[in-house]
Amino acid sequence: MLKSFRGKILHVDLSKHEISTENLDETIAKDFLGGAGYACRYLFERISKETDPFSPDNILMIMTGPLNGTFAPNTGRWVVCSKSPYTGIWGESNCGSWFGAELKKAGYDGIIIKGASKTPVYLEIMDDDVKLKDATFLWGKGAIYTTKHLKEIFGKQKSMVACIGPAGENLVKYANIVSEERAAGRTGMGAIFGSKKLKAIIVKGSNINLDVYDKERLRTAIDNARNYVKSSFGTQVLGELGTSGALDMYNATGELCIKYFSKPQWEEAYKISGATMAETILVNRRFCHSCVIGCGRRVKIKEGKYQTEEVEGPEYETIVSFGSLILNDNLEAITYLNNKCFDYGIDTISSGGTIACIIHHFENGNINEDDIDGLNPKWGDIKFVEEILEKIVYRKGIGNILAEGSNAFADKFKISREEIATVVGLEVTYHDLRSNYGMAIAYGMGGAYRGPSHNACDPYYSLLGVALEEIGMELVDKYSDGEDMAKYCSLDMDYRALYSSMIMCSFCNPLPSQNAAMIEAATGFKFGIEEVKLYGERILTIKRLFNIKMGLTPKDDRLPRILTRPFSNGGSAGKTPDFYKLKEFFYKYRDWERETGKPSQAKLKFLGLDTL
Repeated sequence: MLKSFRGKILHVDLSKHEISTENLDETIAKDFLGGAGYACRYLFERISKETDPFSPDNILMIMTGPLNGTFAPNTGRWVVCSKSPYTGIWGESNCGSWFGAELKKAGYDGIIIKGASKTPVYLEIMDDDVKLKDATFLWGKGAIYTTKHLKEIFGKQKSMVACIGPAGENLVKYANIVSEERAAGRTGMGAIFGSKKLKAIIVKGSNINLDVYDKERLRTAIDNARNYVKSSFGTQVLGELGTSGALDMYNATGELCIKYFSKPQWEEAYKISGATMAETILVNRRFCHSCVIGCGRRVKIKEGKYQTEEVEGPEYETIVSFGSLILNDNLEAITYLNNKCFDYGIDTISSGGTIACIIHHFENGNINEDDIDGLNPKWGDIKFVEEILEKIVYRKGIGNILAEGSNAFADKFKISREEIATVVGLEVTYHDLRSNYGMAIAYGMGGAYRGPSHNACDPYYSLLGVALEEIGMELVDKYSDGEDMAKYCSLDMDYRALYSSMIMCSFCNPLPSQNAAMIEAATGFKFGIEEVKLYGERILTIKRLFNIKMGLTPKDDRLPRILTRPFSNGGSAGKTPDFYKLKEFFYKYRDWERETGKPSQAKLKFLGLDTL
C-alpha cells in the first residue's frame, strides 16, 4: 500500500443500495496524487459527452489528499468532483472544515457514488461500519437542521456532516454541499446529491495513525512549512481581517466588483469591509483542520432586525455577492443572507451574481415587472433579494428559470450573452479584471479547469508578492497583457492544480520546495521543484482534456463585454486587457493547438497522457 494513503475508496451504488470498497488505483495516485487530479483521471474514462449529469450514470467522487491527516498546514480540505450539471464540463469544488480529515481517519481516501436512490437516504460511516439509512424525515429540511439532527441521532458530536439543503433537493444547478458551515460551493455538486436522493453523509473515524514514508523528515518538513506560513504578512492580514481584509484597497484600485461590474468605485464600500466586521460583529476566528491562518469569521449580531447568535460570518466573495454587487452596504444583512444560503445549500457566488444580473437588466429596461412575477428590483433592496432567493431555491415562478443560472435568464429574455458575467456558463468571481489583467486569464481561460475561478488561478493574490519564484513565477506588472502575464498565469494554474490534489488551501503558501519536501516525506515519491511543476501541469491538463471530451472548444475561451468595457474614472480608469492577445500567448506557452484547444501530441507525451 502506498504511504500516506489509506489504500481504499468507499464505493456506494445508490440504485442497488450496495456498499463496497475498491483499492486505491496506485498508478493514478503515483501520477496525480489524490484529490481532484485522481478524481479527474478516474472519471475521464467513465463519463462521456452523452452522460446526463442528473442521470444515475453520472458518478460523483469525494476525495482527500496524501497530506490530509498529517497536519501539514491547511491540508484538511476535501474535494467533490463530477460532470457539472451547471456547465456540462468538469465539476469541482473543494471545502474546508474537518470532514475530509474525518473521512481519512475512518480509513478511506475517498468515496465513489453512482446510481440513484428512489427515496431519500443518507450515508453513515463509522470506520468499517457503513450504512445507507432512510432520510425521508430530513428531506425538505435545511442544512443547519440536518447537520444538528444527524449528529444527535448518531450520538457522536465530533462526527462530521456533509449535506444538502432544499436547493440541492430541487436540483438548482448551482446548489452546493454544506459541511460544518463551510461549503463545497461551485459547479452544482449539491444538485448531483439531490438527483441521487442523497441527503447527507455523516462520518466518524477512529484511526488517527497514518503510515507515512519518513515520519521524522515529515515532522521537520511540516514544522518548516507551518512556521514559514505563520510568519507571512498575508497570513497576518487574513487572520486579523479575514478574506475581506483587502476590500477597501480593492475599492481604491478598481478590483472590487460593484453594481454588476458597471461601477468603478463605491463610497459605501468601507461599511462592509473586513475591518468593519472586526470592529462591529466579529467575536472569534475559525480554523479548519490543520489550519495555521484562521481566516474564518465567527460573528454575532446582538440586536435589531438581523439579531442572531454566533454564526459563520461571510467571506469576501459573499460580501461582494450580497454587498457591493447589488449596492447593499448593510453588513448585518449580508450576514443574514449568508446564513440563509448555508441553510438553503446554495452557492453564494452564482446566486448573488444571478440576482445582481436581474437588477442590472431591469434597470436597463431589458426586462419588466411582468417578467419576474410582478417584483420591482432595486439596488440594495434586501427584501427583493430574499424573495427572489426563495423563488430560486424552490423553483417558484421566475425562480424556475433563475435556478438554471444567468445564461438561462439571458436566453429566456433574449439578452446578449455579452452582457452576462459568465464564462462556460459559470458566473465569474469578484476580482475585476480591469484592475488586474491576470484575472482575464483566470476567467476567460476557465475552460482549462472548472470555469472562471479566483482559486484555480489567483494572480490577484499572488501578484501581491507571494514568493513563488522557485517555480518560475517572477512578478509582472498587473497591467501587462503580454507573454510575461500569460506565462505567469499558466504557471499559477499549474501550481493551484497541484493544490487541488494535495489538497491545500490556496491561501496557504509555503515555499514550493517546502510543499515538495512534505509530499516526498509523506509518500516516498521523488518530489522536487521539477515534480511540483510536472504534476501541476499534468493535473491541469487532464481537466482540460476532460472538458474537450465534453465538447468544449476554443470558442468557449472568451470573456463577455460587460467585464472588459473600460471605466472612465476610478482606480482602473481607461484600463482593460487585450484578452485575445493574452489567449494567443497562453495557447503558445502551453503548446495548445489553436484550432482545437488541445495540447499538442508532444506535450501530451511529455506529460504521460498521450494514450488518452
